[in-house]
Amino acid sequence: MRWRDPRVALTAVAGFGAVGLVAALVGGASAVVVEAVAGVFAAGAAAVSLFAAARGESGRRRALAWRWLAAGSLTWLAGVGVRPIADGTPFVVTFADLVLLAGTAMLAVGTGLSAVRPARGQALLRDLTDSYVSAASILVISWVFLLGQVHRGAGAAGDAVVTFAPPLLCLVLTCVVGPAVIPIRRSAWPVGLAALAVLSAITTSETVTALARVSGDTPSLAWVWLAPAAFLVLAAAPWSVHATGAYDPADDEPAVRESTSPLIAAIPLVLVVAATVVVLLHVIGGTVPGPVPALAVVCASIVAVLVVRLFVTLVETGRLRRLVHLGERQLHDLAESTGDVVLLCDCDGVILEIGDGVEITYGYRPADLVGGRIFDYIHPEDVPGIQMALEAMSPDEDPADPAGACMVACRVRASDGTWRPAESVATRHLRGEGLLLVTTRDVSGQEALRNQVAHLTFHDGITGLPNRAYFEERTREVLARPGASGAAVVFLDLDGFTAVNDSVGHASGDYLLGQAARRLRAAVRADDTLARWGGDEFAVLLEAVDAQTAVDLAERLVRTVSSEPFRVADRDVALTASVGVAFSDDDVSSADLIRNADVAMARAKELGGRRVEVFAAHMHADVVRRLELAADLQRALLENQFAIEYQPVVDLATSRVTAVEALVRWWRGGVFVPPEQFLGPAEDTGLIVPLSEWILREACREVAAWRASSWEIGLSLNLSARQIMAPRFVETVESALADSGLPPSALTLEVIEEMLVEDAEETVARLSELRTLGVRLAIDDFGTGYASLAFLRQLPVDMIKIDPSFVSGLGRDDTLTLLTRTIVRLGHDLGLIVVAEGIERPEQLELLREMGCTRGQGFLVARPMAAPGVASLMRTSLSSLGSPA
Repeated sequence: MRWRDPRVALTAVAGFGAVGLVAALVGGASAVVVEAVAGVFAAGAAAVSLFAAARGESGRRRALAWRWLAAGSLTWLAGVGVRPIADGTPFVVTFADLVLLAGTAMLAVGTGLSAVRPARGQALLRDLTDSYVSAASILVISWVFLLGQVHRGAGAAGDAVVTFAPPLLCLVLTCVVGPAVIPIRRSAWPVGLAALAVLSAITTSETVTALARVSGDTPSLAWVWLAPAAFLVLAAAPWSVHATGAYDPADDEPAVRESTSPLIAAIPLVLVVAATVVVLLHVIGGTVPGPVPALAVVCASIVAVLVVRLFVTLVETGRLRRLVHLGERQLHDLAESTGDVVLLCDCDGVILEIGDGVEITYGYRPADLVGGRIFDYIHPEDVPGIQMALEAMSPDEDPADPAGACMVACRVRASDGTWRPAESVATRHLRGEGLLLVTTRDVSGQEALRNQVAHLTFHDGITGLPNRAYFEERTREVLARPGASGAAVVFLDLDGFTAVNDSVGHASGDYLLGQAARRLRAAVRADDTLARWGGDEFAVLLEAVDAQTAVDLAERLVRTVSSEPFRVADRDVALTASVGVAFSDDDVSSADLIRNADVAMARAKELGGRRVEVFAAHMHADVVRRLELAADLQRALLENQFAIEYQPVVDLATSRVTAVEALVRWWRGGVFVPPEQFLGPAEDTGLIVPLSEWILREACREVAAWRASSWEIGLSLNLSARQIMAPRFVETVESALADSGLPPSALTLEVIEEMLVEDAEETVARLSELRTLGVRLAIDDFGTGYASLAFLRQLPVDMIKIDPSFVSGLGRDDTLTLLTRTIVRLGHDLGLIVVAEGIERPEQLELLREMGCTRGQGFLVARPMAAPGVASLMRTSLSSLGSPA
């Protein structure tokens, strides 16, 4: 155990105290000396304990209270310690008594700090009057039973009064802090109670001492132990607080006096009643001891204090009543200013008062409603619920809750006969039992807004049809029913709608969608769910339908859309529709059913549109395969899985190679993938742009290397639509030529006729820029389209390539032979190079030479080959062109 441990000091004090008491008792010391010895050591123990506990306490207010208690214990210790010496003086009240009183006052301050914040204003006046009334009542009762007899036997009345002054002051201090300490429930509560016990013990001890002084006797040894015992309890109290656990932050927040229980607050009145009864009984019996005038003065002072207290209470009550009335008026005005209707009724619904706001909100005059029942204006379906709510608000149901409240929703009839939704709050009125204050708010606007929000949540704002969220939820509900296998989903897409937005604007496009929605709504059955899925897509949910009926409805939708043009922006717009149909099955979820219809619609669109396609399992497999292929394409582009093969183009007159056409090849995991299988997905996903750029740069580099070896050879490349419309396309071609060193005249870029038709103006502009660079242009698959001749006039083309479908019929089909001869003659007349594609038979080669076709390519001439194969073919005269290469 360390020397600084407070238990060392406490143990030492307790040891010295025990030795001192034993010595005093054995030596036959008087009760005053025994009290002094016991009091000094007990109060010293309390002071040491409190100081030590306060030093280790984290709560500021609690530590301050304990320091005041410790200081009071030391001061009281000093007073009681010198009392045996001071009692030998001729004074009635010695200086020891004054020191003891000072210590008692400090103990009262510390006790008060343990409980509440200092009172101010009316609260302070109330505390002082309660303390005085309590102390005076106790004094009256004590006078009648005890002090009066002692006073009557005393020699001097004045000395007796002065003698009893210290215990009376101690009593007042105890009464001041007692009501504040008792009701507090905190972790520091034991210290407050122990300090209150010390004050009570000091008061009792001082009263016994005063009685002994007046009677001339010595105090009884039995009463000497009260104060020391209380101080020992106070010494132990702080450590019991520490033992309960961690510091409670609430101990630093002073309690509020209003939390005092009614029983504690009634103690002064109980004491007054007790004192009055005692005095009356003794006055009637004629046995009032001591000087009656003194007793009368005390009683009169109690009455005077009570009168003052009553006057203050009445003033405060009046002020509170005015505040309550003002608050009610302000609440009433505030409610009406917000548009609420305020009324006062009883629990039977009879209207006693009602505000002027009812005329503004519902059109009734207030005077016409007073005396009537609120149930006459509430929708009959809502009346039972309102009656139950009012019955529950009756004071007989819950008298312990005078401020009960409830909120009800109902429909109120306005003067025009319409029913308006309303929300009401009913509270019990404080002015009397059975009265209810009801505040009613018209929520018609909020209800309409909620309905509008709910409608917009599940409906499309342009067409007014249910939206995608509603359709999905409805499909889930239908498929969840027993026997839902007869359901079907029809998906419809407007063909060419994008051009409408681009030509006449989105506002006109939205107007067209509204027209389409009305047509479709008229075409479907009344029980079918028609929704706008998004963009220009619509969906129809068919319930309990057979396959033929669903297909018939889908075809009817196609005819409905294309039956007549739509009138938009003062012009007629003709549209068609692509429709997909999918049927439910036991193992098909709502999401899969909708997806299947969408896949079938996409299939109809791929096949040219204006048709109906029924979903089949292979369609979904094709979509998944295309997605996987697109992912593999992107991976192949990153991992350089592509290669380039070159198909020679020869001069048919000299049999020499004049150019090569670059063709991309893909080896997917060691397996060759035909170009027709991956070029379409590459075009759809946009991967064709980086792929074509790689082909362009790689082929330019390879051909430039061959030309550096004095081989005059050209390069032909096919262009895709996405590649031409890609940003910085012309700059990309120019950069590839510059990086490789290939002359622009050695590069021929080929386009098909369909590319010239779509976005013709932009396409022609891009190709013209390339022609300005010196790059040659060729029309591939010439003769298969319908715009070739028109674009020959707009675009400076250097070459036309006859489609293999014409070449394949040479020598077998007179019509194809005539068309091929016409194309060759047209090319010669326009000064263009004519290249025949797909030469596979010797008779085809001979006829082309006889027609005057300048160049050709095909398997008979040379198959596509890698770069080393082209190098071995260079400078070689293909004399044996009669056999396949």
